[in-house]
Amino acid sequence: MAKLRLTKNELKKQKDALKMFLRYLPALLLKKQQLQTEIIKIQNNIQKIEEEMTMLNNKVSSWISVFGEDVGLKALISIKNIITQEGNIAGVDIPIFEGVEFTEKEYSFLDMPIWVDYGIEAIKEMIVLNIKVKTLNKQLKLIREELRITTQRVNLFEKIKIPQAKDNIRKIGIWLGDLQTAAVVTGKIAKDKIQKKEAVLV
Repeated sequence: MAKLRLTKNELKKQKDALKMFLRYLPALLLKKQQLQTEIIKIQNNIQKIEEEMTMLNNKVSSWISVFGEDVGLKALISIKNIITQEGNIAGVDIPIFEGVEFTEKEYSFLDMPIWVDYGIEAIKEMIVLNIKVKTLNKQLKLIREELRITTQRVNLFEKIKIPQAKDNIRKIGIWLGDLQTAAVVTGKIAKDKIQKKEAVLV
């Protein structure tokens, strides 16, 4: 750490630095709060979607068990494209889920049971829910990382930079005050000496 210079220029520099820290800190605190709020929202959304997935899975499982036929539904459908857009939350670029395009293989209505159409739609819905959760988890990872960096900056300002600048200002102020007092005392002593010399000459 560089040695503190006890000068008027350094005092101005420290005061300017303190003003800057105090100006930026509220913005950082607000950003931190926004990021924390978004993390809670995303976690709630993930929980809701996971509950939907559990309900759908239970519904489909009980429904398929009634018919008991494995007709290879998963082979009839594949993902063609996942559509996402880029969004921004508190300065963080995040992916936002828009939709999924599927490719379906043609099948004979005569060879397949009548419930296959419903089964395909259920699989599509499950895939969409899975991708939604994955996208939300990506958002969560990005926002948590930004929160970590923002928290570090807040701590740096609150616990190090602001107290340090205040302490430096105090130290320089005391030093300059002592110099000024010493100069006044020295001036008085010099003045007394001059006056005594003048008195002797008269």
